[in-house]
Amino acid sequence: MGAVLLNRLLDLGDNEDIFLAEESWQDLLDLTVTREILQEDLDADACIEIKDMGVALHLSKPAGLWLLLTDHYSSSKILSDHAGRWRSRIIKRVRASETDFFSALSEYLSNSLAAELFCESCSVKGAPLYVEERITRLMQLLQPILSHDENILEICCGSGMATQALIRQGYSPICMDYDRCDLCQSLKSGLMVAKSSFVLDARLLPHIFPECSFHTVLGFMVGLIDDFNWPLWREIILKASRLAKNRVLFTVYTKKEAELIAKALGDAGWQGMVIDNRDSKGIYDQWAYLAEKQG
Repeated sequence: MGAVLLNRLLDLGDNEDIFLAEESWQDLLDLTVTREILQEDLDADACIEIKDMGVALHLSKPAGLWLLLTDHYSSSKILSDHAGRWRSRIIKRVRASETDFFSALSEYLSNSLAAELFCESCSVKGAPLYVEERITRLMQLLQPILSHDENILEICCGSGMATQALIRQGYSPICMDYDRCDLCQSLKSGLMVAKSSFVLDARLLPHIFPECSFHTVLGFMVGLIDDFNWPLWREIILKASRLAKNRVLFTVYTKKEAELIAKALGDAGWQGMVIDNRDSKGIYDQWAYLAEKQG
């Protein structure tokens, strides 16, 4: 499976086995398994403290391994109540930046997903379908908008087709989607980067990242948006936009969708424009909304 970044973060050798107590980013918010573990009398013979973020407990039975517990992203800070149980067994304390901790957890969960550790069976085989013409058109759209010193969040990335327009131009976006099968397919094919790809409901992004964490937030072909699902998409777009410091860009299929997004973000203080990006094929990214943050 490989948890290279976790091993480095904990200053452990590559041969040391490390397991995260929870199985997804959603679980890292809910802490269901962590709560159960803390109710048990774990026979930990060593502990590594990650300053302000969590602990790794070494268990010798049934096999030697490190078990990582963290409540860093959850609203329930439950580890501090149990800190005394392992204080005498701390062998070292390490520090990690927010970026490094996120990357290490994402790499672990992405590799676990691609290895089908959390699935009973996989019905999706082969590499995802990428339309090269779409990728080329997006590269042309993005080139005058983005600069290479930016950090970027892409929401609703799906299998990462549009992400290739960023990767091929040298960007290293953080990418997320709610559909674990789509993301898994691209991870298995080596088309997405494990440390910067994750599965989560986009409405929960503010639990992971503070406001203005990224220079730019992007979403390609968000929707299809209609009167029925617009409240859901409006919430997603507004919450994701708050993570942007400078600009947002969302592409859609119809002008009506772009205008809905423009109105919602305009009311939230963004100033932007609807872009006519239509081509003869009339399928992907036909309209876009690009906005800069005011004030």
